[in-house]
Amino acid sequence: MTNPPVLAEVWRGDLLESQHRGHAVIVTASGDIVEQWGDPAKLIYPRSSAKMLQALPLLESGAAQANRLESHHHALACASHNGAEIHTAPVAEWISALGLRESDLRCGPQVPDDAPARHALRAQGTPPCQLHNNCSGKHAGFLTLGQHLGAGPEYNDPEHPVQAAVRAAFEDMTGEISPGYGIDGCSAPNFSCTLKGLAVAMAKMATPESLQGSRRAAAEALVQAMIAHPLLVAGEGRACSELMAACGGRAAVKTGAEGVFVAILPEHKLGIALKIEDGTTRASEAAMAALLVRLGLLERDHPAAERRMKRPVMNRRDILTGHIRAAELLLSP
Repeated sequence: MTNPPVLAEVWRGDLLESQHRGHAVIVTASGDIVEQWGDPAKLIYPRSSAKMLQALPLLESGAAQANRLESHHHALACASHNGAEIHTAPVAEWISALGLRESDLRCGPQVPDDAPARHALRAQGTPPCQLHNNCSGKHAGFLTLGQHLGAGPEYNDPEHPVQAAVRAAFEDMTGEISPGYGIDGCSAPNFSCTLKGLAVAMAKMATPESLQGSRRAAAEALVQAMIAHPLLVAGEGRACSELMAACGGRAAVKTGAEGVFVAILPEHKLGIALKIEDGTTRASEAAMAALLVRLGLLERDHPAAERRMKRPVMNRRDILTGHIRAAELLLSP
């Protein structure tokens, strides 16, 4: 096993206070490694970074077309959203159009990360519901696929036809037989793979001509939807939304819990996957921004890149005390 290098650093004053180690790999759709840091064979849970793969059966089965889903629905199916009105309202309408209710979701309630939505709930004395769950769009997609397949309501069951279709798509795209699964925060199974396998899947999404039939059209539609609707994929102030918008249509990026981050690069026909060993989002965001700069998709001084690659650390009196920085090895030739 290759030891994980430092991918992000935390400085306080002139002292390096903390380090975040991790693994990253850039690959082609055929599995050729372009660059690597650490161990591409590391077994991981992709967590929410795999939502594009989980959404493939929704489109390629014909369920999306049969229910007249549009680009914004596709983006929400890939989203880890903030629970703002722009997220919850279209998911509610989507479920209603299926003849279903919020209670048919199986993702669980979540306090929204969006401050206005959170404050509104508090002011109304209303508890959050499952629509506020950051995965509610993905679960609306699962409900749509399950209804299309004539399957039962417990679509999170790993043996359910919905999850069987998800696993088949996941294994085909990663080129690996998943050794197992863990239960994600939204209660859906999350299938494991190697870091390289995840990057290969992203490279295939970036190179739809490498795919066949309905899979090709599904991959292309999902990537285009993410790029067209970056705020639906995450929300205001989020790295996914800001980095995609800053790349101007040249990349689709997606975070996952526990320090996972992926990128789909159609212009380069490449995929990126990275994993921070200690699971910190601050480090995965810094590393992904640096890799986008490395590949020429972002200027180093672009505000969206700077906010992640050299994030200021402020104290409670709003005094600058240090920075969270991407490691220079991700930027140097």
